[in-house]
Amino acid sequence: MSSEDDAGGEAPEGSFWEAGNYRRTVKRVDDGYRLCNDLISCFQERAKIEKNYAQQLTEWSRKWRTNVEKGPQYGTLEKAWHAFLTAADKLSEIHLAVRNHLAGEDSDKIKAWQKEAYHKQMIGGFKETKEAEDGFRKAQKPWVKKMKDVETSKKNYHAARKEEKTAHTRETHAKAESSVSQEQLRKLQERVEKCTQEAEKCKDQYEKMLEEVNRYNPRYMEDMEQVFEGCQEAERKRLCFFKEMFLNLHQHLNLSTSESFHALYRDLYQVIMAADNQEDLKWWRNTHGPGMAMKWPQFEEWSLETQRPITKKEKSGKMADDVTLTSILPARDGVVLQTPLQTRQRFSYQEEQNSLFYDSLRAPAHVNGGKEDISEWSDEDTPKKCLDANGHEEDIKVPGVRVRALYDYTGQEADELSFKAGQELMKISEEDEQGWCKGRLLTGQVGLYPANYVEKVGS
Repeated sequence: MSSEDDAGGEAPEGSFWEAGNYRRTVKRVDDGYRLCNDLISCFQERAKIEKNYAQQLTEWSRKWRTNVEKGPQYGTLEKAWHAFLTAADKLSEIHLAVRNHLAGEDSDKIKAWQKEAYHKQMIGGFKETKEAEDGFRKAQKPWVKKMKDVETSKKNYHAARKEEKTAHTRETHAKAESSVSQEQLRKLQERVEKCTQEAEKCKDQYEKMLEEVNRYNPRYMEDMEQVFEGCQEAERKRLCFFKEMFLNLHQHLNLSTSESFHALYRDLYQVIMAADNQEDLKWWRNTHGPGMAMKWPQFEEWSLETQRPITKKEKSGKMADDVTLTSILPARDGVVLQTPLQTRQRFSYQEEQNSLFYDSLRAPAHVNGGKEDISEWSDEDTPKKCLDANGHEEDIKVPGVRVRALYDYTGQEADELSFKAGQELMKISEEDEQGWCKGRLLTGQVGLYPANYVEKVGS
């Protein structure tokens, strides 16, 4: 077996200086490449976890947003409940951003560094591994050869001493036996002398080989150190890069340093603290309780008005409170409240727009031959009527009164208006027995609306 094969064999446990033990350092180059792949795989799996968590937050928010909107909770507490779901959506976006950093930016950076640090060869393996292997092999080859000579001389010397010992033993036994002739005894003595001389000769050779290898050791150590330091420098770069990547990953995963993360829970806390049970109870009282308007029965004298056809709403038995249960969309999740400053600002703006407001309300919604188009109104849906001087029925009209919506309202019939809280319209007929008024929007649309959903501007 050649000295190169001895040096390139499987590295045993022991000192780095022993033949072949540099292989552990060479293997570290291949391990570095594999560790880059492991690091990418590790945090890509974490990226999947972040993505799945973000998706679960979004699905949870969507499901419960629908449940809360359709559920019986109302007012500012409903708004606080919605705030949790909004926070979940924002948190989902944050975790998706973390996922994008881990699976995209960070992984690409590791792959780029890996490609630059490790160069694959056409015949397999890496250029850096081969260079380290060749460097150690070249540095160790002369020393391995000398060590082989030392081992050979050591083996020869020990064999000679063993032979000398055997010759001494035979001579001793021969002297103790009377049957051994003098000639045989002399030959045994010569054998002992010859073995002793051979042992001394092997000893000198052994000591000479040891002297040579010890004289070469500093050179051997210097050459091995030089190759080793090259491997150390490459490993130092890998360790520094991994530390840098760990810091980047820590920065992306550490949400405690994210301003958006802190703002998310800060806003959620503020919404929860803004929940006001008194405002919610007040809203319920005015919308579904004693605060609702009621047309109490009063004595009515007979008149032609009492003979008017029964309207569609009266036939269906729809009551004002029934409408509020299905049609109201709470503004800002509760009663529309405005601070004095906001109120002043609103009136200031409206005063500047008064002329435009009244002009738009006076204009007919649809003109057909100079007459207002009321094709959307049926005979049954017309407001209160009375007989004019010629005996014809006509609407009981009132001077146009500006009113403001207190709550959101979505019309349930084709002849009903829809508006938002705070929106202004013109009341153009008095309230009927069922609590309905006729009004006109800024757009010119004319229709019915619940009287208790508005207040007179300036009241």
